[in-house]
Amino acid sequence: MVGNATRIRVADSRRALALAADTWYGHPSGKLNLVGITGTNGKTTTVTLLFNLFRSLGWSCGLLSTIANYIDDERFPATHTTPDPMALNALLAKMADHGCNYCFMEVSSHAIDQERIAGLEFKVGIFSNLTHDHLDYHKTFIAYRDCKKRFFDGLPKDAFALTNIDDRNGEVMVQNTRAQIRTYACKRMADFRCKIVEESLEGMLVNLDGTQVWTRFIGAHNAYNLLAVYSTALLLGAKREEVLVKMSALGPVAGRLDFVRGGNDLTGVVDYSHTPDALENALKTLRDTCRDRALVCVFGCGGDRDRTKRPEMGVIAAKYADKGVVTSDNPRHEDPEEIIREIKAGMDI
Repeated sequence: MVGNATRIRVADSRRALALAADTWYGHPSGKLNLVGITGTNGKTTTVTLLFNLFRSLGWSCGLLSTIANYIDDERFPATHTTPDPMALNALLAKMADHGCNYCFMEVSSHAIDQERIAGLEFKVGIFSNLTHDHLDYHKTFIAYRDCKKRFFDGLPKDAFALTNIDDRNGEVMVQNTRAQIRTYACKRMADFRCKIVEESLEGMLVNLDGTQVWTRFIGAHNAYNLLAVYSTALLLGAKREEVLVKMSALGPVAGRLDFVRGGNDLTGVVDYSHTPDALENALKTLRDTCRDRALVCVFGCGGDRDRTKRPEMGVIAAKYADKGVVTSDNPRHEDPEEIIREIKAGMDI
């Protein structure tokens, strides 16, 4: 005792806080069908599309994402990809009280490492892909990978672990999971498969497990995102025919290959690419679909983050764009000119 307060010594205070928050709010995740996705790219798009899909199917849903958090139409600001345990469980409790049937959430590597999701009961865990990111925090790629894997290690046996086996780390993620393993892929045999049939700036025709569906998305990376959405919906018990019809009406997520049509044959595209892989996916998609048009890439890198990816992103911009414009992007405590110099080092100029 310290005065009138009780002090309890624990082995891991971060985990203890998350478990206490889960208990304080009445174990809210157990009252929802909670779906979490982890990976480097595709998290925001996938959870947002799942949220929109299940709402269009008539369900009340919650969303926890990088851009914003939602309980049906009510918006709550997002300060982190995955909130701290108290804020996270408070939001889940609001969703349960509201009558939400599902919650779709992004699970960041920081959240896994810092035990923010301890105590949560997931129905589905999704792995998207793993590329270069957050090495300022995790120090090595192996540490980053193993952190992501811990999410699947913790899934219960009645949950599904859905993994992208086209990614070389897809099988690693589920090596030690107790959950029921399901796979998706665009290049290999898997439980759920997708193939791009044709593509233009207006969208792409994809083949999902033998059925062709027109979508308002472009790019191979979006084929994987759509496949993850389709696979998850079926694992959650949605009817395949209804899912396919509703998927054809889904629109792109704000800030993800978000087109702004201009005059004089000009088109602007906004994409929140902040990793080498995401930038390459965006630029390669635009290069392939805009073969007869000049491609200008305006981008920068944030400060106080992984510095090693800066020249890599410079290399990618120089490879795919006809012209690259390097600008400042939230330098935080770093000299913006130094960040730009590090990017330009990869552009051979």
